[in-house]
Amino acid sequence: MSVPLDRLYNHLDGLCNHDVLIYHWSVHGSKKLEDIYPLHHEYANLDWFAMLTTPLMLAHDQEPLNFNLYSEDDFVDCINQWSTKMAGSDATIRSWVQVLNLRVLFGQSRYSLYDRTMIVHSEKNSDNLTQYEQAGFVGIYWWAHAAIAMDWYRYAEHDPVLAVNFDQVTHDFLIYNRAWSGSREYRLKFTEFVVNSDLQHQCLMKFTPRCNDQHYKEFVSVNPSLSLGRHDLEDYFDPSLADANASGDYNNHDYQHTAVEVVLETLFDDARHHLTEKTLRPIACGRPFILAATTGSLAYVRSYGFETFGDFIDESYDNILDPAERLAAICREMQKISQLPQEQKLQLWTNLYQIAQRNQQRFFSKDWQQSIFQEFVDNYNSARSTINQHCTGKHWKKLQLQTQHETNEFWDNMPVLHRLKTSMDNAPVIQQWIADHTS
Repeated sequence: MSVPLDRLYNHLDGLCNHDVLIYHWSVHGSKKLEDIYPLHHEYANLDWFAMLTTPLMLAHDQEPLNFNLYSEDDFVDCINQWSTKMAGSDATIRSWVQVLNLRVLFGQSRYSLYDRTMIVHSEKNSDNLTQYEQAGFVGIYWWAHAAIAMDWYRYAEHDPVLAVNFDQVTHDFLIYNRAWSGSREYRLKFTEFVVNSDLQHQCLMKFTPRCNDQHYKEFVSVNPSLSLGRHDLEDYFDPSLADANASGDYNNHDYQHTAVEVVLETLFDDARHHLTEKTLRPIACGRPFILAATTGSLAYVRSYGFETFGDFIDESYDNILDPAERLAAICREMQKISQLPQEQKLQLWTNLYQIAQRNQQRFFSKDWQQSIFQEFVDNYNSARSTINQHCTGKHWKKLQLQTQHETNEFWDNMPVLHRLKTSMDNAPVIQQWIADHTS
């Protein structure tokens, strides 16, 4: 499935009044350095002055931030893959990596007169964001996955199959349980809890024994408390055949035959609040949910004006810090619900669905959808104000010192270097711009 998120970033570009150079991962959801590209090819045609005086922004809002994901060797290999002559020796490249981090990949703009670079993200309470800010980035928070969900689930507002009919419900719980590597390792332990609680018959759920070419029986959890005690999980579930694009859609047949979705988020054993479209899918489809995510995530959802279901189910799991204990609490509540007499279960569902319908109305309301983009605008303006206070041109000055003895062959290598050479030849103009912006 093709997901045309470029339109989203074009819209953000418009909200920024187009006076910013936006870089993003051109393979959406990728974390590969070689997939970072400019939003517009026209950036390559900027004159030398615009190239240095237009602020920069990296859209890193689809995946959780991971400051330590890349080594210096990764950056060197990526740059050398593009051009063996673009930045000189490996030592030169490393010196720039140490100063610029991800911005070293921003093509012609790595020598901006702005000392700091904006980074768009979707997480709160983030140590990784702190590390990026210490490395010269300024964060722009917004709930990007809300904007993505508006697009992906737009038909749910009018889908007749999603009409509530408890007579069609065959399973208490809907659980999408695909990948379990990396930050998702908790899903293996959750699957074990489901089996140990004898809940598999009440769940419309599948399980994939292999993830990223590794079998779960050979997998070693980073967190020992999430290690498995059994290795027969595939005996209880059909294999999942869904691919990574599955969350970009909703299955109305699944919702038609289940009562409550248990959302397995990307982050669980973490301190951050980073909720994806997975959380918003049941909201868009008018369904109640239990949220397996980081501690405090239900409060995060409520901060956007949605209701959760604490008046009718025990949501105290959301306050449990230990991930294994939080999973156990979720499964205990699932077990409690599944064991209710049918009459009480129907009454519970009725109460939950009244809340879910109000949530759906809010999700599709113009005011709420506009508020998501206004959140970006407000935080962009704040970040822009911050970077405007740091325009000493220190990166350009470092380049000037490093290249003062370069030969014409170096400058003739590619057009971007010609523009940089022109900026060196017009140093008084640069110095005046810096003086105007620091006075």
